This record gives sequence, C-alpha cells and structure tokens, in this order.
Amino acid sequence: MTFYLEDLQNVARPEGDGLDGLSAFLRQPAISALGWPADVVRQWLWDHGDNGPFLRDYARVDLSRISWMLETVRTVDFDAMPTGPSDSDCIGDYARNHRHYLGLRQQCHPEIVDSWENKGTWLVAPILISRLLLQPPDDGLQVVEGRTRVGLLRGRRRDQLWVAEQHRAWVGRPGSRMPSKE
Repeated sequence: MTFYLEDLQNVARPEGDGLDGLSAFLRQPAISALGWPADVVRQWLWDHGDNGPFLRDYARVDLSRISWMLETVRTVDFDAMPTGPSDSDCIGDYARNHRHYLGLRQQCHPEIVDSWENKGTWLVAPILISRLLLQPPDDGLQVVEGRTRVGLLRGRRRDQLWVAEQHRAWVGRPGSRMPSKE
C-alpha cells in the first residue's frame, strides 16, 4: 500500500483543532495504518496536511515507506540543513531575526524561551526526513516541520548564544511500516 499527502483529502478530518480532533484523526484507518508516532502525525499531517506548499514539496514522498525514530542530532548538522523548496529561505529568515521570533513566543509560551535559555534547545522535537525519500533522492536530512525552531538554533549559534551540542528530532528514513516507539 502506498500513501501520499494527496491521499489525505480522502481521510475524514474531524471537527475541531484541539486534542479531541487530533485523537479522532489518529484513529482514522489510513492514518493509524502508517504506524507513525502521534507527535509526527500532529506536526506534519494534522497541522500541515492541507497546506498547499507542503503538499507540493512532499507530493512524491510515499508516506507509507517512512520509519520514524526519535534521534539525537548534533547542532552542527542543522547548520546547512534545508527545508522544502516552497519555504527555502524561511529558516534563514528565522535565524536572522531569532530574537524577534523568540520574543513572540515569550508572550504566550514562556516555557519555550525558558527551554532555550536554560537547556539550549527546543521543547518539541522537529520533524526531519532523509533526503533519500525525496525525488530526486539526495544525501542528508531535511527539515519538514520545525523551521522556526531550527532557525532559532542557527541564529542563537551565529550570535554565540548558548545552545546545546545535541538536540532531539523525529527522523524519518526509508524503511518498512513498522511502528516507532514514542
């Protein structure tokens, strides 16, 4: 079985943006058959499954062939990590203006600022995929979701503000549809 982002159009999207809607979405047969961690489903398919640029950037990725693991990624590996072509410079923009974007988070999510200041990393692991999954395939990893987080990391690093040496990230690699541990 193959499953592409366009197939999400055939998956019922429950009413509401809260946890109840997400829980119902996770129970959809096509979504549960993927065997993806709930956090990956939430950040990619739930939050961005109807996002036109995302649909174009990842239209040719067979989602059913991705195996997910929560991995530790070195800070230096994020330095040149790209994102999809529709938002090719957004990470750079977030990096250039990292103080502004982190300041916006201070108002509603002070725990995010606290995590950067005291742990040198993000609270929620971003979503990365192996570029071997893309068409045409390539080496390395790509940021699918978490572009602001990676931009903040790059900006803080560039400005010599403290950042941790390693960060947790969900990494999707070519593989079977075996469920990953959360």
